[in-house]
Amino acid sequence: MSRRNLPSSERTRLDPFVVASGDASPRDQRDLMERPFFSLAKSRRTVPILYEAGGVRVEVFAVPEHGMATIWDADVLIWAAGQIVEAENLGLKTSRFLRFTPYHLLTAVGRETGASDYKLLKGALARLQSTVIRTTIRQGEHWRRHQFSWINEWEELTRRDGRVEGMEFVLPDWFYRGVIDRSLVLAIDPAYFRLKGGIERWLYRVARKHAGRQADGWLFDIPHLHEKSGSLARVSDFALQIRRLAARQSLPGYSLRIEHDGCRELLRILPAKLSTASVDNSVKAIGRSHATRIGRSHAGPSGDHTHKHQLSLWPETTIPGLNLESNRETNLMLGREVGDNARSAPPEPPSSKAIIDTSFRKDADTAEPVAAEAGPRNGGRQ
Repeated sequence: MSRRNLPSSERTRLDPFVVASGDASPRDQRDLMERPFFSLAKSRRTVPILYEAGGVRVEVFAVPEHGMATIWDADVLIWAAGQIVEAENLGLKTSRFLRFTPYHLLTAVGRETGASDYKLLKGALARLQSTVIRTTIRQGEHWRRHQFSWINEWEELTRRDGRVEGMEFVLPDWFYRGVIDRSLVLAIDPAYFRLKGGIERWLYRVARKHAGRQADGWLFDIPHLHEKSGSLARVSDFALQIRRLAARQSLPGYSLRIEHDGCRELLRILPAKLSTASVDNSVKAIGRSHATRIGRSHAGPSGDHTHKHQLSLWPETTIPGLNLESNRETNLMLGREVGDNARSAPPEPPSSKAIIDTSFRKDADTAEPVAAEAGPRNGGRQ
């Protein structure tokens, strides 16, 4: 009886895209900015995200060993998207298979480059690989659901003394296609990487996606924002965090204003005064990110920063580009509201098929759940 041939690595079938430097503007993928794909807490989350609205469904599952990928871990994807867009702008061939030095990645997103930071990076890659996503976003007429992880596989090259010299990973096709389609990518401010709080980072992405540079900004009902965030914090605690952010005005390129309509509490997001040119029509390179290194986040605990933290990779200037579309149902100025169907009853999560380095996690287990929403796109480029 002959032995069955083991499947070869996906990397053997892809041409590597070699990232030679970190000189690329950070880019974010629109679908990730408007729906709850990541945990907003640094504590390990195992409660799945189950979200459905407007015919779109998103499910995110975590394995107990690693927990769900966090919004800080998503910096790896933002960095990768920036590198791919930059290369595409220069007419270079890209691939889902990225080969790079971790030093370039870490410095591009404002991180330190000590031994502990390399360990945190590997922990982030482990969570990105073990987190499983099921979604109906961007499916064809006869296709119902796409299942993938944020990273298909990854590997590191080390010296005998244990120092990491190089890394490579393979992105999922779903994410890669959403990046090379220029209408689905937005430039973000490098100062984003200096934001410390999970809700704070999430709210910036919402602001960039929805408010853009519209003079009147975008208006959200606070309970709707809570549902949209996927946060496990109570609505009252979430609202308190939003009020604190509005008082601090910490979002780069945007100002926040609390308003009231009777007993309803609303948040208006307005673009701040711009001091650089906008990025319109096509995505162009705007030079190297010079965001100041921030080290580890020392933000105090909140509803999304519980007292037991896992090792996480990630703990004011301007935002280019008009955003005159998408999620019209979310803007209360249009007098419409969409009922999100965000559920937290956890179905059986799929098992992770990957073998992942687990030597950098802590034994902290904290729940945290669900929700968010999205609307139509007009394909405008930003």
